[in-house]
Amino acid sequence: MSLRVNAVIDTIVRQTTVLIAQLATTAGVRAPLAHIANQVFLDLVGELESQGVSRKVIADMFGLALRSYQQKVQRLSESATDRGQTLWEAVYGYLRREEVVRRAEVLRRFRHDNEASVRGILNDLVASGLVYKTGIGDGTMFRVASDADVERAMNEDPAASAQSLVWLAVYRDGPIDVPALADETSLTLERTRDALDALVAEGRVRVDGETYTAERCLLPMDDEFAWGAAVVDHYQAVVQAMVTKLQNGRTRALPDDRVGGSTFSFDVWPGHPEEDAVYSLLASMRADLIALWDRVAAHNESAGRDRDDAAKVTFYLGQSVRLADDLEEDEA
Repeated sequence: MSLRVNAVIDTIVRQTTVLIAQLATTAGVRAPLAHIANQVFLDLVGELESQGVSRKVIADMFGLALRSYQQKVQRLSESATDRGQTLWEAVYGYLRREEVVRRAEVLRRFRHDNEASVRGILNDLVASGLVYKTGIGDGTMFRVASDADVERAMNEDPAASAQSLVWLAVYRDGPIDVPALADETSLTLERTRDALDALVAEGRVRVDGETYTAERCLLPMDDEFAWGAAVVDHYQAVVQAMVTKLQNGRTRALPDDRVGGSTFSFDVWPGHPEEDAVYSLLASMRADLIALWDRVAAHNESAGRDRDDAAKVTFYLGQSVRLADDLEEDEA
């Protein structure tokens, strides 16, 4: 059983890294990735601890002695120079405050942290387009790219994108407060509050004291700024279905399942009698689901929403097409 689980984990990790790599290079901009491996480690540790797994067992799962594990968690959790922040956050925050600074000054500022890590973060910030540099050696000058520069490079409206992410998180996890939302969406507190203010003003989100709720979340298909939230929503739905099924101890599909998923692959070619039916699956199922969603929403609106026994059912679907030429390239 252990070998089988390890194989599944390895495969899922590989597929997830493919998705992250594609997202990181969207629109020709390289997103900063220096913190990803460390963040994955910390998030995985946090999730294991939340499931009641002891630190000794977690250390064994990572192949670490307990003391080494504890030191690694402490090192990654915050900068040795700026307590309460990761090293990546601390370096980027320092550059933003100083605007223009020499490499030697950065290294001196973070002298209590590992120098190779600081240099790596500087290189990653430059590669991502968040920071510009000029010069050589320790005399190299770093200048933080302005918000306008980053926005032009990303070719999107950050405020609209933030609103989509926050709206989705409020709908999924509400009632939820601002700090929890910022943590969930990886947005700053300021940007989270700005997004909430706009969503509340438009009636898409309700505020009750310190918490926020949303009765619905509709991301229009033609909204160019909602793609990020749509990706998160779909990926989260797929993962949640699998996690829920595993938590219920179900590792096989049954005809009357309420939780789970099925995948069907079709081989068709030009002139195939079912070609049109297969290619139109996404459009036809999406149309049926939109009609059903409208009927459910209309009934809920008339019947009132305050039901303690209401269940949130999330249905997901997706379709991809790989042409013969793509398959031949994979086999080469």
